[in-house]
Amino acid sequence: MTDLPNRMNALPTTRPLRLRRLTQAMCLGLALAQCAPLLAQTRRNDALSVSPRIPGARNLSTELKIEGVRTTSDYIVAVVNQEVITHTDVDKRVARIEEAAQDRSRLPDPAELRRQVLEALIDEKAQISHARTIGLSIPDSEVDLAIENIAAQNQLTLTDLRQRMQADGLDFDRYRSSLREQILLQRLREREVMPRIQISEADVDTFLREDPAAQAESNLNLAHILVRVPDNSSEAQVRQLQQRAEQIRDRAAQGVNFTQLVREYSDDRDTHDSGGAFGLRPTSRLPELFVSAVRGLRVGDVSQVVRSNAGFHVIKLVERENVAQASYTQQRARHILLRPTPQTSNRVLVAKMQDIRKKILEGQASFAQMARQHSEDGSGPRGGDLGWASPGQYVPEFEKALITLQPGEISQPVVTRFGVHLIQLIERREVQLSDAQRREAARAVLRERGFEAAYEEWARELRQAAWVEVRDEP
Repeated sequence: MTDLPNRMNALPTTRPLRLRRLTQAMCLGLALAQCAPLLAQTRRNDALSVSPRIPGARNLSTELKIEGVRTTSDYIVAVVNQEVITHTDVDKRVARIEEAAQDRSRLPDPAELRRQVLEALIDEKAQISHARTIGLSIPDSEVDLAIENIAAQNQLTLTDLRQRMQADGLDFDRYRSSLREQILLQRLREREVMPRIQISEADVDTFLREDPAAQAESNLNLAHILVRVPDNSSEAQVRQLQQRAEQIRDRAAQGVNFTQLVREYSDDRDTHDSGGAFGLRPTSRLPELFVSAVRGLRVGDVSQVVRSNAGFHVIKLVERENVAQASYTQQRARHILLRPTPQTSNRVLVAKMQDIRKKILEGQASFAQMARQHSEDGSGPRGGDLGWASPGQYVPEFEKALITLQPGEISQPVVTRFGVHLIQLIERREVQLSDAQRREAARAVLRERGFEAAYEEWARELRQAAWVEVRDEP
């Protein structure tokens, strides 16, 4: 099989969570638009309602610190069918929510927060128990790939990753088990909730004719870097933080990798894993401050620094879908692929790919030359050129890396189920949707709208059918 990242049958069943709206959803090859079930896993912004989904799970969690909460002792606090919930499980989830909360004053008091978290975990365990009952499972190979990808994203070897986990107080086997459960929950929700949502042709006609979303100007994917301004900051401190934001903005405007700047400087932990990106959303679901800041910008441009109640923001326009004109963003990229063998692990290939990347950046060879020389993919003879691709056409890890690049930039090594990739974005362009694609896009929007209610009903049914024992603390 050639051009693996560019083939629909290469898409894994665990896909990243991306908010689908009218135009992106349906460039006929849009596999990710089929993943509306995962929408329910995003963290709710109100913070007063603790979601029973995996908080912040647009993809698998790669944050290690918040997973490594130390406790002096552990004990079972609830049993759901045969699944147990421990005191440490609750501690870790509470810490994750507090870490992500931009305004902790909006969180419930500690006792109520722990109660809500426990309820959320009970719902999750009921779902995991159901998955086991119907024979749904995640193979070790898929978990191994997730861990290798997390290591690569953090620019760590597997040995370094284990050491990082140990330093953070995290048991590797427990972390591995947590990742397996995340993947299992994603797979289960995708499989069981989506068939409950039925969209008729009449529903599509009505949406396209009458719904404001079908007439909206655009859907935007914005990425940001937040320089937080603490409460009660003095004027001098505010000026210093603003100056810092301006310096970050200047570096971004000069072409410094935005994802790297996010990792180094952003105080918004909730978007660290996505390069600061929120995913495609209608303008009505984005802060007006952000929408105004990018108005008139081209895709890839960076805004001036803007101020919100949270602090100073540097905003990048990653992607635009003009619904009124029925257009979407395509990307043209090239890549180098190295495949693992029984004798050569992904870790070894990542190191080799780092050397290739270094030679390209130092001008010793062009990307195309290195692709012809090293790539084990059918695109190698073409210098790695994959041609134009629509949103959702690549496997999740590949697309996530690609969307953070500016034209000409080269990614860090990216691990997917096919091996290790080095990716260069060549260019982006706006493309018009056909009538058939617009209808399918409308169907995706309607599916997304119906998902939350369908999910809640499904989760409630599983919870009611489950045997739950909540135990008193010792």
